[in-house]
Amino acid sequence: MKFIEALHNRRLFFDGAMGTMLQEAGLKPGELPETWNLLHPEKVRAIHRAYVDAGVDILKTNTFGANGLKFGAAHDQPEVADLVKAGVENARAAFAEAGKEGFVALDLGPTGKLLQPFGDLPFEEAVSLYAEQVKAGTAAGADLILIETMSDSYEAKSAILAAKENSELPIVCTFTFDEDGKLLNGADVTSALVMAESLGVSAVGFNCGQGPDTLVKLVPQALRAVDIPLVANPNAGLPVQKNGHTVFHIDAEGYAPLMVPFAEAGVSVLGGCCGTTPAHIATLIKACKDLPMPAPRTGAPCAICGYGTAVDFEGMPVIIGERINPTGKKRLKEALKAQNMDYVCQLALEQLDKGAHVLDVNVGVPGVDEPALIERVILTLQSITSVPLQIDTSNIEAMERALRIYNGRPLLNSVNGKAENMAEVLPLAKKYGAVLVGLCLDEGGIADTAEGRLQVADRVIAEAGKYGIPAKDMVMDPLAMTISTGGQNAVVDLEVIRRLKARHIKTVMGVSNISFGLPSRDAVNSAFFALAMEAGLSAGIINPNSAAMMQAYIAYGALSGKDEGCKKYVEYFANAPQLVAVAQTPAAGGSGSGEPVKAGKGSSIEQAIIKGLTTKVEQGVRQALADGKLALDIINEDMIPGLNVVGELFEKKKLFLPQLLVSADAAKAGFEILKQSIATGSGTEKGEPIVICTVKGDIHDIGKNIVKVLLENYGYQVIDLGKDVPPETVLEAAKEHDVKLVGLSALMTTTVGAMEDTIQLLHKELPQCKIMVGGAVMTADYARTIGADFYGANAVASVNYANELFHK
Repeated sequence: MKFIEALHNRRLFFDGAMGTMLQEAGLKPGELPETWNLLHPEKVRAIHRAYVDAGVDILKTNTFGANGLKFGAAHDQPEVADLVKAGVENARAAFAEAGKEGFVALDLGPTGKLLQPFGDLPFEEAVSLYAEQVKAGTAAGADLILIETMSDSYEAKSAILAAKENSELPIVCTFTFDEDGKLLNGADVTSALVMAESLGVSAVGFNCGQGPDTLVKLVPQALRAVDIPLVANPNAGLPVQKNGHTVFHIDAEGYAPLMVPFAEAGVSVLGGCCGTTPAHIATLIKACKDLPMPAPRTGAPCAICGYGTAVDFEGMPVIIGERINPTGKKRLKEALKAQNMDYVCQLALEQLDKGAHVLDVNVGVPGVDEPALIERVILTLQSITSVPLQIDTSNIEAMERALRIYNGRPLLNSVNGKAENMAEVLPLAKKYGAVLVGLCLDEGGIADTAEGRLQVADRVIAEAGKYGIPAKDMVMDPLAMTISTGGQNAVVDLEVIRRLKARHIKTVMGVSNISFGLPSRDAVNSAFFALAMEAGLSAGIINPNSAAMMQAYIAYGALSGKDEGCKKYVEYFANAPQLVAVAQTPAAGGSGSGEPVKAGKGSSIEQAIIKGLTTKVEQGVRQALADGKLALDIINEDMIPGLNVVGELFEKKKLFLPQLLVSADAAKAGFEILKQSIATGSGTEKGEPIVICTVKGDIHDIGKNIVKVLLENYGYQVIDLGKDVPPETVLEAAKEHDVKLVGLSALMTTTVGAMEDTIQLLHKELPQCKIMVGGAVMTADYARTIGADFYGANAVASVNYANELFHK
């Protein structure tokens, strides 16, 4: 039986932890687990065989970290292809030795790097790293590809694309969420799973991070988000130290009862991750194998998402902010030509503040490199907001580049009924999983009648279906034509919307086109918007800065009963004085110069840091210096308060990693200017020294790098030793720089032993030196048991500890 057939017809069981079992078999701290595929294949096969004997259907290959960042001749290690081939063969042999059939999953874990623009790993390099593994695993005979332990949805996308582009094998993708249902980059369950499903994976779900009792709370949200099968491979609880060894607090007998609720809720593929042994999996299978299979699901709404916010088209109409479109906007055109990203960000934030759910992104200015520019604008916007974007371009190269680097599931505007256009756009929409806007026009132009436009809509929807794009993932645009040139234009649009609504087809429209050439356009636009919403419009491309448009939207919600109890109406008009009508003339200021951002009680510099506007920070710092303000006063009164606000928002989970890092970069730009004004010998340039590193055997340095950025922004001198650092090297650096604080990071259970060795050595040789630790496998209790002075749950907590230690 093929894997896909089995996936949809019976409950399947994954194996459990490989790292835990390798450690029991003698894997040393810091030793690379994947090398055992070649050095000790008999021990790897024995582990696989134990899981087969427990009754599993799917074995994960011992290839979790077998990527080119730590293997190959350049690293004096075996080649990736050899490790992967041996990994697949070892798993296959275990099934053969037991005389059983089963599926071998090529296991792809995270690279350990943060992708650009926040880290140093380019997106396409990540794709290439995964492609090397995929090619080798496919050639070796794997049955499916398992992309697991993903804490960054962007990295998950790079792995999924690598799998799709280099193999025909089914793909399963599981994410590692924290106890609040968030990924490292701030993605929630809905946005992460929607993105993965849209890219064509066969099953999605959860692994690692949490025990089953915590992870099961995320299942209802997952069931609402996607229709494909769900997977759950939790840890055996949290790690603890016992008799000098890392163990997990849920034993085999206790694991099964905690997994039964997953099966009963509708999860069809079950297994385990860190700390789960063959005994855990055997009890799981015994408890769940005879439970009824969940019925197929078809009720998930059509949704788009940024990396952290999903928007569907099922309730109130979606507001798509139209302002990042240079048509008729001289200042935006100049800003785009000058690549003034701060001005683009300012437009984005203004629209979001006024209620936009989605941002239209169009950079089609004559004379610019549109493919390169749209790529940069999308990356920039996704660094300051997690809301979905509408990719708006007719340039096919720009369209593909934007779709490829987009983090989430975008709305793509657009395809039309012309045969040539459909042949170009539909394959891209299918490959990258976009929800697609279809225009009711073809080679004959835009029909004058509703019937003519509906015929084009039917043709576009039918052709999309041939590419595997269901009508559910289409949003049709009837195309608003100005009433100044045709008295029936509005009537035709409303009729198209009504008839498509009756067929459960979603609609979108650029509402303001209806009034082109008329005076007092807001009067016409707002009335037409209300009529279109009543007719069934799913999404309106509007200017959310327009008080008339937003008031029509809010009033419609109250009148239609969709705003229960008129709560949003009352809340909106309580803040009504903040709203102003749309300006009739372009604002002055040339290519987006303008005044420094001001908001709330903080200074312009502080607010620019909070919003991550680098140019505004630089402008504010230079102006403050010119006004005679001392550099140290700027740091203490403007910059540090801004960073403190960002840190507080991050800890409260009102702001996430991308915004945190963008704010840090903005602050760093300000510090660079101030360095020239700080008196030599004041002690502020370098600050207190702190040594940080990722411990021996671990190449995952995402967390360490984030901590470094924030520490430097608070003025500390960070001595970054990098990754895979032996204890002796850490001690040597700590002595050389006379540090009072060392930070250690580890992601994998197989490397926490090296962390403990490092802590013991530092305590012995430098008893006055404090040690803070962090990483995915760490907890506060576990950190204490291995001798750490502080556990940093996140980068901000680590900085707060340093500030407390040094009395900042």
